[in-house]
Amino acid sequence: MKRTLVFAAVAAGLLQLIGCASQISLQQFTSPSLAPATLKTTQYTLQAMIPPPGTYRHLRVYIEGDGHAWATSSQPSTDPTPRTSLMLKYASEDRTPAAYLARPCQFVMTSSCNVGAWTDRRFARPVMEAMNASLDSLKSRFGVDEFELVGHSGGGDVALVLAGMRRDVVQVQTIAGNVDPVFWTQLHKLSPLSDPITPRQYLDRLRNLPQRHIVGTDDAVVPPAIAQEYAKQLGATCLEIASTTATHSTGFDDAWHHYSNTPIACKSQ
Repeated sequence: MKRTLVFAAVAAGLLQLIGCASQISLQQFTSPSLAPATLKTTQYTLQAMIPPPGTYRHLRVYIEGDGHAWATSSQPSTDPTPRTSLMLKYASEDRTPAAYLARPCQFVMTSSCNVGAWTDRRFARPVMEAMNASLDSLKSRFGVDEFELVGHSGGGDVALVLAGMRRDVVQVQTIAGNVDPVFWTQLHKLSPLSDPITPRQYLDRLRNLPQRHIVGTDDAVVPPAIAQEYAKQLGATCLEIASTTATHSTGFDDAWHHYSNTPIACKSQ
C-alpha cells in the first residue's frame, strides 16, 4: 500500500505518540573530542557534533540516517530526531578527527521544517544543498583539505551524492546504506520519492571514488540487494561490498571496528 502524506489530519495523534518516545541525548556522546554545535544554512539549521578547535587536513564526517521519520508504517512523525544512532556512537568512538551531521529537522526544528523534509522529499535538492553547505562550514572552520564520509541508512545516499557534488571527498563508507533510493522504493513497492537526488546522477564522478558498503545479511529495511544493484549500475574500480550478520541498526559494531580504517581495495586500471 502506498504511503499518503496527509499530515494535518493525524498531527494531534502523532504528538501523543512522539511524546511517549525517548529521543537520543547528544550529551551521551559529548566528550573533549566531540561537542554539540549548530550549523546554519540558507534553509535549515543542522545539528552537528564537532571536534575541538584546530586544523584537520582529513576529517571523517558521519551522516545520520533517516531518523524517526515515521510514527507508524503509514503516518509521518512530527519530529524526525533519531531514537538511536549508530553514527553518533561511531563518531564518539572514533580516534581520528571526526564530526557528525544530523539531517535537516533532526534535533533542530525551524520554520523551514515540514514533513516532506524527512519523508518523500528527504533526498530533494534543498536538503542536499543544506548538507553540502554544512560540509563547506566544517571545511572553513577547521581548514579541511579532504573529507571521508560515512553514512547510515538514508545517510548513505546523502554521502554519495555529496561525494558526487564535491571535489574534496576522497572516500565514502556506508553502513546499511540506502545507496539507490529509486531501486529501494521499487523493491518495497512504495510511493516514489519527490524529486530525489541520488547517486545515479553522479555515476561518472563516483566510478573511481574509493567506497565500501557494509550490508547486513538480516537487514529487511535496506537489504544487500540495494548495494548490489548500485554496484552493477556503477561499474566502479574501487568498490567493496562487505557483508556481516546484522539487521538494519544492530550488529554492525565488529564490522565497523574492522573496516573503519582498513584501506579499500581498488582494481588496477
